[in-house]
Amino acid sequence: MSTPDPAPDPRFRIRLDYGDGVVLGPGKAELMEGISRTGSIAAAGREMGMSYKRAWQLVEALNAMFRAPLVISSRGGANGGGAALTEEGQQVLAAYRDLEASAKSASFHALAMLRDLRGSDMSEEK
Repeated sequence: MSTPDPAPDPRFRIRLDYGDGVVLGPGKAELMEGISRTGSIAAAGREMGMSYKRAWQLVEALNAMFRAPLVISSRGGANGGGAALTEEGQQVLAAYRDLEASAKSASFHALAMLRDLRGSDMSEEK
């Protein structure tokens, strides 16, 4: 009889709730990274399997959350449209990712304990 593999590590996700439905979490951070990388709200949304409308709703929410817009966009046309993170957007994204990394590092031992206490295949314990 072999020793069962340990359970996989849980996903660590930080969600900042500012109240009144205002939340900054992994989805908005991923969208911001996609906009930064692709230069397009639509392309970033597509990469995430998100509709164009939903991506725009999240950008509007992001822009309303802080004292300055996080994403700027220009309409299409002869030169094409585009989007980019503002300096504030880059700062917010960097701070969020830093918070995420710090929290994950600080909780490494507790997460390992929870993983080990959970065990592997729970279906074998019937």
